Amino acid sequence: MLFSDSEKNQSSLTLKEHHFHSIQQDPFLSFIITTLSLSLQPKKKKITLSLPMEALITPSSSSLSLSKKLYSSSFSPLTTSTSPFLFPKPHNYLTQRVHTSKFGNFLDLIPENKQTPIKLDINWLDPSTKARLDVIVIGAGPAGLCLAERVARHGVRVCCIDPDPLSMWPNNYGAWVDELSCLGLDSCFDKTWPMASVHVDDYKTKYLDRPYGRINRKMLKMKLISGCVSNGVKFHKGKVWKINHQEFESSVVCDDGNEFKASLIVDASGFASSFVEYDKPRNHGYQIAHGILAEVENHPFDLDKMLLMDWRDSHLGNEPDLRVRNSRIPTFLYAMPFDSNLVFLEETSLVSRPVLSYKEIKLRMVARLRHMGIKVKRVIESEKCLIPMGGPLPVIPQPVMGIGGTAGLAHPSTGYMVARTLALAPILADSIVECLGSTRMIRGQPLYHRVWNGLWPIERRLTREYYRFGMETLLKLDLKGTRSFFDAFFDLNPEYWHGFLSSRLSLMELAMLSLSLFGHSSNLSRFDIVTKCPVPFAKMMGNLVVESI
Repeated sequence: MLFSDSEKNQSSLTLKEHHFHSIQQDPFLSFIITTLSLSLQPKKKKITLSLPMEALITPSSSSLSLSKKLYSSSFSPLTTSTSPFLFPKPHNYLTQRVHTSKFGNFLDLIPENKQTPIKLDINWLDPSTKARLDVIVIGAGPAGLCLAERVARHGVRVCCIDPDPLSMWPNNYGAWVDELSCLGLDSCFDKTWPMASVHVDDYKTKYLDRPYGRINRKMLKMKLISGCVSNGVKFHKGKVWKINHQEFESSVVCDDGNEFKASLIVDASGFASSFVEYDKPRNHGYQIAHGILAEVENHPFDLDKMLLMDWRDSHLGNEPDLRVRNSRIPTFLYAMPFDSNLVFLEETSLVSRPVLSYKEIKLRMVARLRHMGIKVKRVIESEKCLIPMGGPLPVIPQPVMGIGGTAGLAHPSTGYMVARTLALAPILADSIVECLGSTRMIRGQPLYHRVWNGLWPIERRLTREYYRFGMETLLKLDLKGTRSFFDAFFDLNPEYWHGFLSSRLSLMELAMLSLSLFGHSSNLSRFDIVTKCPVPFAKMMGNLVVESI
């Protein structure tokens, strides 16, 4: 149902008044809200000591370029076979052969689509000129290109370094249409659906009145890279191996032997980069998926709806071992039907720790497609996604600035990041321009402090802790608990679930969402919340207090 602005405001007001009276009557909830309110008070100024750059970050010897579901080189999904990033040992299951049939042969099909580079004249940096740069951006994915273009608009000298700046991003990107429309990028969808659907189980389906679309990767990259060209961004083809820091400038060393210096290095090369430092254990949850863009004989999906989640498990009726494992760590199907014969299909583990094995994902997908009667004739594209979710933020501040996966921008509860990073890149760009676009040239520690805190102000850090709490809660739910959770979640006021999925809610709004979610939950879901959430909740409250001190 669509609401006018006044109706939305009235609905929101009524909802909030109801929750306020509920809170007044419950001392425990009053204590929670009071604690959250105190955590939003401004931080007291602290005296900080300047340390040598070498004491703040240890330069790395490699820069990586990897691939994923909603990401490119700057939104890299990770693969355990190609990345030195340390992952927990995957869930180990005995090798199992799914009953073979003509519907399971898509795993043997070779993807036919060979991506060709974009044909565009770009400004190459001449290493022999030893040009003085203000900013070096590592990575030419959506995050890197968007940031480079926005910073260069203000006359800041920017160079983007990537192993192949003109190559096509390898993976499919999906987003809610309103997220890109507000950025002026609604023309970058190649297909949109007016609604999305969620199969909670075999008997219940939710229909979400919120348009969803697949991003046209070529169109988006052309738009971003053309903006870079028109604003004077330089490009260099190479892989960064090492970063060295001095008091007021840093230098990068590439695999071709070239060295470039700048006042600020921004790492947009993806999750696996070792250039951005952490001082806490990286206890991520992991989203893993296997997806194909395929030509099929037919499929059962409505062409006017994309399938956001299918939690049904009837396809595992003849696979008892798979069904038991799925009941513990569930996976769902995500599908975008383009016409009656072309569809993007992806089997996904929303979040697990340790990561679910890739083989297990493919076994479940084979069983699902066979049960649905989907016979794959051709695989046009194939992708593997592995996304670290949640975990701590990098050290703030530090000499290397992060954006995208290197800055912890992936949604801790869903894994989505593209739209959010495109929205936050201009905010980070403004912080950089304030320092390097001014005549006084703020550099060194004051620069690092301003840019990191520009991207991660205290309010944004506190809300991220709440989203991490959401991830930790999902980690503790089995299939029944997960179904109950999403059954209640999508019954919430759209203002809440829209805002949660798009990372738009304030800390107080997130608290109100939690109360509303508990009210909409089934007895089973409430039992799960009461018995499984106290420890994650206590950790979240502790982190909120620490962040707000």
